[in-house]
Amino acid sequence: MSDRTRIGVIGTGYLGRLHTRVLTEISEAEVVGFVEPDDDRAREVTETLSLRRFDSIEAILPEIECAVVASPTVSHAEVSAQLLSEGCDVMVEKPITSRIEDAKKLIALAHEKGRIIQVGHVERYNPAIVAAAPFIDSPRYVEAQRIGVFSNRSLDIDVLLDLMIHDLHLVISLLAKPVKEIRAIGVPVLTDKVDIANVRLEFDDGSVANLIASRVSSDRVRKFRVFGREAYLSVDTREQEVKGYRLVRRSDGPAIEALDIKVERKEPLRAELESFLESVRTRNRPLVSGEDGLAALELALEVGRAIEESGVQLS
Repeated sequence: MSDRTRIGVIGTGYLGRLHTRVLTEISEAEVVGFVEPDDDRAREVTETLSLRRFDSIEAILPEIECAVVASPTVSHAEVSAQLLSEGCDVMVEKPITSRIEDAKKLIALAHEKGRIIQVGHVERYNPAIVAAAPFIDSPRYVEAQRIGVFSNRSLDIDVLLDLMIHDLHLVISLLAKPVKEIRAIGVPVLTDKVDIANVRLEFDDGSVANLIASRVSSDRVRKFRVFGREAYLSVDTREQEVKGYRLVRRSDGPAIEALDIKVERKEPLRAELESFLESVRTRNRPLVSGEDGLAALELALEVGRAIEESGVQLS
């Protein structure tokens, strides 16, 4: 009997194909197959990865222990609930769902069934973030830029749930402080939803985070900077690079010295999927749990309301 974990993929659009490809490269995973309603997409996966296509979730369920849900966001709740109800552990792409009440129901269902639910906030597994996290101490100001080129995927959601939610999750997970005030503006550019947003978060202790996200740029930027009382960190998650400096007090006066932060490079998606498979085997809580995904969704939706109330959004 194989000691590999039997896993399936639900949805093989852009992200689903990435998940499927990476899973076939992980020795601990036995990729049973996938579910994809689009014939052209399914044909591509079958031909390139030699995987079996199942015509429904009902068909694949008896064959798997866990699944990656990479279907459109609007279907996350329904698909994940079906899998969890049948005793299947789930790694659902971010955002966990599009509605708070649906996310809460999924979390409750996972607890009821004793199942693992992990949310695909992949940047939390990025080696650069992992390397920088232990050095984040008493942050006072955070600056994040997540800028991407326009594509025809994820257009069922705005840039907040598409891109900025990654940095919202990083901010609340790494800073672990309550948000006191949100100021935000957003602009639709190429779609009928917000495509560019700027958000200022103020926390209970007076610290501030300024986040920018755009999906209509000509370039890609993934920067996350943290300024503390005595240290500064600059993280480039795209390049997996971290630069850090700290204040040292010497007899001849204060000075700045570089921090030695080593990054063990690895494909973030692989690290995320390996972590999920480990949680399935050990039954330990994932690094990004359903509750973490819910917190990020709640903050993203609060930001959306702040944009609406700002009166700055253009249509």
